[in-house]
Amino acid sequence: MAKQKLELTWIGKDARPKLEPRILLGDPEKSYHAKHRVTSADFFDNQLIFGDNLLALKALEQEYAGKVKCVFIDPPYNTGSAFAHYDDGVEHSIWLSLMRDRLEIIRRLMAEDGSLWITIDDNEAHYLKVLCDEIFGRANFIANVIWQKVYAPKNAARYFSTDHDHVLVFSKNAEKWIPNPLPRTEKQNSNYKNVDNDPRGLWRSDNLLASLTGGQRGAQFAKSGFSKDIYEIVGPTGKVFTPRSGTSWRVSKEKFLELDAQKRIWWGKDGSNGPALKRFLSETKDGRVPQTLWPFDEVGHTQDAKKEITIFNEQAIFSTPKPEFLLKRVVEIATNPGDLVLDSFAGSGTTGAVAHKMGRRWIMIELGEHCHTHIIPRLKKVIDGEDQGGISQAVNWKGGGGFRYYRLAPSLLQQDRWGQWVINKDYNAEMLAAAICKLEGFTYAPSDAHYWQHGKSTENDFIYVTTQSLTPEQLQALSDEVGEKERSLLVCCSAFRGDANRYPNLTVKKIPKMVLSSCEWGHDDYSLNVENLPMASSPEPAVTAAAPASSVRKGAKAVDAGQAGLFDGGGE
Repeated sequence: MAKQKLELTWIGKDARPKLEPRILLGDPEKSYHAKHRVTSADFFDNQLIFGDNLLALKALEQEYAGKVKCVFIDPPYNTGSAFAHYDDGVEHSIWLSLMRDRLEIIRRLMAEDGSLWITIDDNEAHYLKVLCDEIFGRANFIANVIWQKVYAPKNAARYFSTDHDHVLVFSKNAEKWIPNPLPRTEKQNSNYKNVDNDPRGLWRSDNLLASLTGGQRGAQFAKSGFSKDIYEIVGPTGKVFTPRSGTSWRVSKEKFLELDAQKRIWWGKDGSNGPALKRFLSETKDGRVPQTLWPFDEVGHTQDAKKEITIFNEQAIFSTPKPEFLLKRVVEIATNPGDLVLDSFAGSGTTGAVAHKMGRRWIMIELGEHCHTHIIPRLKKVIDGEDQGGISQAVNWKGGGGFRYYRLAPSLLQQDRWGQWVINKDYNAEMLAAAICKLEGFTYAPSDAHYWQHGKSTENDFIYVTTQSLTPEQLQALSDEVGEKERSLLVCCSAFRGDANRYPNLTVKKIPKMVLSSCEWGHDDYSLNVENLPMASSPEPAVTAAAPASSVRKGAKAVDAGQAGLFDGGGE
């Protein structure tokens, strides 16, 4: 019997948006930079993007595919609670579709050695884990980190007081992702003493006994009843020591004598204790392996987070921020200075603030108005060095750097009063050329030397965009300028006369006909609208064998992946 492939299924899973790759429009008035460079590691090209986060991710894909080292997202948890900055009460099927569409682009943006970190609670964590398994591959699942988000139990809880959130960690390629070790803690170092004034410095004692009840050592002992590592040791006082039943020494007799000669064996202050191995602090790894349990006293809790953002907006405290020390831990494990960090649910801007203070480049995306009421004021204080809360003192933050503010351009095409698709009147010639370049897979790079070079895809393939109607004479002139040295030119114009096939180095297409079928036009919001949920009787999503399309219940309302609403509200 053939083995069925198990996957997460839900109503509307096959409905996928056909996204328009928008261009980004800079706004110098909302951008902000330090008045002078504070350190040589200051970055001024960070990006804050205002707009629908699915469209914004698509807008970034051409330039940043394979370049993002760390993605941190704090999406709406889909708990059914109404928050001030977004409605979090979303039916599972729509929530899964919306997450799937975003995660697929996020994966393409990630570097081969990059990682994704998602904060989520129990309500959707396990569905999200299976969804990420499908997109990233189960082999690329790294860990489920437990973050203790509160410091006191909620006695009013009906069943259990929920004290934690999950942080799901996935890599693009687990074979290439290498986490950075965390700094050693004072508590860890406090275990090292130097009671015998050893010139090699601080040390701690370590057990010299090994179990014979398991592992390869135990298997050999069970098979033969013999272990070469069971032998007598005579201490400095003449006292004899042998391993207790079920154990052996961890080293051979020859190795033990070598360690004792090097004064690496501790016998106690009076020399009568059983032998222990001296491990020196100077020989330990410079750091510690990240663990999956993150207590609030190490990475902060939700009340810490709310205090951190109060100084940026006291009137409208963001409902679900994350503490800066939580993000600090993610960034120090997943990145090195200069690496690029992305957060497409920017919320109150914690990710960008922490990445900025830690010398990483960053991109944040936010649709909600708190992009202007919370994030920009916060980043300004960070850049000016006025924000000394959060991790500032821990990283000795003094200010510096900057960011550029962008908004998504409107849709390239709009319908006129007769219902015909035409070029959006808000587009000027430069915007049109940039948009057509992105749609056709060219890099927008206008040439100062050649008016007909608006972009290129290779060293010899160029694109020219114009709203003119071109004559045969103009096409011939273009062909002559391009020349015959293996160069080619894609000409995008409103109309042309004559036979375009007579010019072997030109390909001529009409705007907007050339792009009409490439994507959905005039669709500005791919977030969710809770008024357009699937029918209340729709089945819950489940981990099942993939079902054929014909098995979907009749009468169920299909999910519209492009519903208007508020999926960009950001969680942190």
